[in-house]
Amino acid sequence: MHDNLSTLDATAQAALVRRGEASPLELVDAAITRIERLNPQLNAVITRLFDKARAQARSGNAPDGPFRGVPFLLKDIGAHSGGDPFHAGMRVLRDSRWTEPDDTYLAAKYRAAGFVFLGKTNTPELGLLPTTEPAAYGPTRNPWDPSRSPGGSSGGAAAAVASGMVPAAHATDGGGSIRIPASHCGLVGLKTSRGRISIGPDASERWGGFAVENSVTRSVRDTAAILDAIAGYVPGDPYTAPVPARPFCAEVGADPGGLRIGLLTNAPSGIPVAPECVAAADAAAKLLASLGHRVEASHPAALSDPELTRAFGTVLACATARALDAWGEKIGTTITRDGVESMTWAFAEFGRQASARDYLRAVQFVQSHTRRIVGWWTQGFDLLLTPTTAEPPPLLGSFESPPDNPLAGLFRAAPFSTFTAPFNMTGQPAISLPLYWSDAGLPIGAQLVAAYGREDVLIRVASQLEQAQPWRQRLPRVHAAV
Repeated sequence: MHDNLSTLDATAQAALVRRGEASPLELVDAAITRIERLNPQLNAVITRLFDKARAQARSGNAPDGPFRGVPFLLKDIGAHSGGDPFHAGMRVLRDSRWTEPDDTYLAAKYRAAGFVFLGKTNTPELGLLPTTEPAAYGPTRNPWDPSRSPGGSSGGAAAAVASGMVPAAHATDGGGSIRIPASHCGLVGLKTSRGRISIGPDASERWGGFAVENSVTRSVRDTAAILDAIAGYVPGDPYTAPVPARPFCAEVGADPGGLRIGLLTNAPSGIPVAPECVAAADAAAKLLASLGHRVEASHPAALSDPELTRAFGTVLACATARALDAWGEKIGTTITRDGVESMTWAFAEFGRQASARDYLRAVQFVQSHTRRIVGWWTQGFDLLLTPTTAEPPPLLGSFESPPDNPLAGLFRAAPFSTFTAPFNMTGQPAISLPLYWSDAGLPIGAQLVAAYGREDVLIRVASQLEQAQPWRQRLPRVHAAV
């Protein structure tokens, strides 16, 4: 049963429990066995909650939600679970053995859906890089090629799902951290609209509203069903996305009609785009055209403004400086240069040098510029199609920041976020789909971006693409069933 379960998505595993063909404990035990076998090769899971998971599965008291008994992993940043370690990729938190006392709203919603938490996945320090190689826990490896990065910052989550350890996992996205790992690992990765999923109660927004939380999955139906379970306003949220006309699950298999789709393969920032990444978007464009959609070269011209990147950096640097102060307040000590990675400290120093006026100027620019970008969707376009990243999965070690150049890793990150980060700033939903593999056998995602609040459109067309060109039968080199 173990190997057979590893190829089933969360929806299929939940169906086994409902039909009485498997118990929650059997699903949990099988997933634990897979993690114990594969994690030494991948280093995706950094905190094990196996005893708690078995106790929950054995008790029979799991909430009777749509995913009752299905094993799940939380990323070690964003949603935290009560009584469990939470380190945000930081050595200082690991060394202090920090645990959070309560569930976040999102963790509680995952529990109510029936998911059983088996542990926490690896993440770069404070989620700052599009790779997962923190000094605190070491590198996570890509199941398709263990010499390469699985992406970041949700790289541990993506490696765990792609290798069959679990069928789905929690992820976050502040500049591409769901979509980049989904692209590198051959998964579905949906960044939701700003305010679609509550990140309370400790925070109302992160990174100036750029960061959201959701999951990485193997199937569009899992993406839709999980979103139905965790979306929605919670009292106290400062804003919320429009309520969908019907459940997102109802969009799976629904006819999207004939859509008008703009195609962009040149990076707005001017960064060179690898031929394989252009090919991934072009292949998706041809597939969409074959399904009756109108695809044409067009994109929001405002994406090319270089001030957008500078404003993004200012907001993130200020948020990083505040994060170090906030964590120091929590653990009761001042976090110093020696407590974090050199890149994190240098970026926080940049944030400390920014004034309140600098921060507000950056926020104001992003907000006003967003109106120029999203106006393109009002001109008769339904979706924008791009490569997810400008480079294929890079070799591990590509983001090192030497002492004499501590921000080198951040500058190296630019090709991986150039197509994704703009839509964190605009707050629009965007999805990466695994529709293309390079000659080297590496997955390379294509990204679709919809108007604000229109996850329904993304799910309809993603489901259509999945039916036309299925991807779940493709397994990476490191997988439980291989």
